[in-house]
Order: sequence, then C-alpha cells, then structure tokens
Amino acid sequence: MSGTAEKKPKHEWAPRIWEGCDFFGWLRLLVRNRFAVHPAYWYIAVSITIISFWNTMLRWLTQMVFGRAVRETTLKYPPIFIIGHWRTGTTLLHEFLTLDERFAFPNTFQCLCPNHFLLTESIIPLFMRYLVPTKRPMDNMKAGFERPQEDEFALCMLGQPSPYLTIAFPNHGPQFQEFFDLENISAKALRRWRRTFKTFLKQLTFKNPKRLILKSPPHTCRIKILKKLFPGALFVHIVRDPYVVFPSTMHVWKSLYQTHGLQKPTYAGLEEHVYTTYLHMHAKLEEARPELDPAHFFEIRFEDLIKDPVSQLRALYDHFNLGDFDSYLPRLEEYLASINGYETNRYQLTPEQKAEITRRWGEVIKRYRYDAGA
Repeated sequence: MSGTAEKKPKHEWAPRIWEGCDFFGWLRLLVRNRFAVHPAYWYIAVSITIISFWNTMLRWLTQMVFGRAVRETTLKYPPIFIIGHWRTGTTLLHEFLTLDERFAFPNTFQCLCPNHFLLTESIIPLFMRYLVPTKRPMDNMKAGFERPQEDEFALCMLGQPSPYLTIAFPNHGPQFQEFFDLENISAKALRRWRRTFKTFLKQLTFKNPKRLILKSPPHTCRIKILKKLFPGALFVHIVRDPYVVFPSTMHVWKSLYQTHGLQKPTYAGLEEHVYTTYLHMHAKLEEARPELDPAHFFEIRFEDLIKDPVSQLRALYDHFNLGDFDSYLPRLEEYLASINGYETNRYQLTPEQKAEITRRWGEVIKRYRYDAGA
C-alpha cells in the first residue's frame, strides 16, 4: 500500500463521468478495452450507451444552432495555463485565480458535457444538480457543476485519446500515454487533437469572451505544442513536497478508479506508473523551459501559497501584468475566509517508500529545495 489517508472524505454516490461521452467515443473506448466491463457495472454501461446517443444527437443540434458562430469566434487573449503534477495544488490555484471576474474558465458541466453545453447548460444542471456530489472523491474540495474543472475531461468526452481513459478500465494498464506530450503521435492524430481542443476553447469563449484560465496536469508535458497553438500563452507551474505528492497521487487514482471505473480495480502497477509519470512530466517541463519567455512563466511552491496566498498571488499578477490586483483582493479574501479550517488529507509513508521516492525523484526534490526538510 502507498500510504493511508488519516482523514477520508465521506463517500457520496456520483454518476460515472463517461455519461458525457458521445456514442462514437464511448464505442471506441469499449472496443479498445474488449468490452471488459465488470458484471456488477453492466447496468452502468447500458445507461452510458443510452445517454451517449442523446449526447450525440444534442451535439449535432448544437452544431446546427451554434456551429457557424463558434467557427467565427476568436480567442482575443491567449490562455493562462496552470500546470503541475496532480496533487500539487493546481485545483486550489485554479479556484483562487478564477475568483477574478475578469477571467473565464471551463466549469464541471462544460467539461463533462462538452458535446452540447452551449445548448443545455441553462437547463440540465437545474434538474441534475442533486446527482452531483458536494465534494470531490479524492479530497475535501467542493464539487459542483459550476466549479472550475480540468479541460482534459472535455477532451475525453469529445472522443479524443487521453491518459485519463485509464480511469474507465484501470486493470488494463495505462492507456494513451503518448498523448501526454503529443510528440509521438501521427500528424493526423495531432491535427485532430489540436482542432478539438481549440474548438472547445472557442465554445467557451463564445459563451464568455474573457481570458481563459485552464488547468490540467497533462498540459505540463505539452508546453511546446501549446506555445505554438496559442502564441503569448502564460504558464503557472506549481510544485509541492514530493513526499506528500506521491501518496496523495496514489490516493487520487484509487479514488477515481473506484468512483468512475468500470472494473473492480486491482491497482497492479499503479506505484510504478506514478513514479514514471512524475519523472516524465518534469522532464518535459525542463525540456520546454529554455524555450519559454521568462515573462510568460511563473513558478510557485504550494507551501508558500498556503502560507501567504495574498502575497504569492500578488507576485503572480505583477509578473504577468494581469491588472489591478486590489480590485480582485476582496473576492480572494472572502474565499479564504470560507475555507478557513480546511484540512488536507494526511498520509503515512513507509521507510521503504520514502527511500524509493528519494532515490527516484531525488533530482526534482533537490531542484525545488525539498531535500533536508526545506
């Protein structure tokens, strides 16, 4: 086992995220995994199949109604990308920055229903809000259709290959790992990914024409491609103590496999997957770092953000020239007051695990000064 959380959030029932897929993307996912749905989840697979037909029809209707307008929409401002490994504080930073009403962001409904949210967002959440858990399954962070969400989920629902598809069939091992950095996929697959991603962002911009703040850990590996796709894009990288990140990442994948998987997870090979993905993500970041304009890149430590969020965010605003920080400050302070007393999960590492983290992630640990308890 990889460390046990001392405090676990209360379990709440939640629909599988795959209910946002269109029929063709859902069918490809089933075929790729040889329809290996556990018998206990057959009813869920049938439900997703039925809903996927509706998603497809609603997508076609959305394209008929909004297609031309979306195609003619342009992103006036390059996005701000929050990058970093899972469990480093990307969600918290996303929550902080999206409090500023000068920015826009993809919310949970838009990311889980990207096929038709332009048509249905004013209707479906009114009837389905009670089906959404109030907290995320892996921690105590609030959840809800209106909360900021990872755009990687939207790519999954739109039928794009993604490492996140592993969540559906966790016992088949990591899937689509080449779509982390997008560097070893075919030119056709890359064009399709770029087109799908950009269309989704255009849809968001058509609905709210403000500067987008996006958060997705896989984007940490995609900086080179994102720079070309969105000239002038800004990148905020957040890091956290690797000795906390490892068990917390194990916990998040286990929670997602349990909550959204279609198999009874065995977790075979999960520790190795966490070790290697962490190194791959940081290697790709370091490859891209020399090509980044320092004015377009900002790095922050989770521990510093928690200790003094106001000064850290003010420094970020100053670095990127994002505008009047003081006008945003009251909303930030109100949010900070609302989460006062929030506690993160705590984990217990075995001596063997700590030694292995030190051995395998030692270079990153030293780079960000997490050695010697720093």
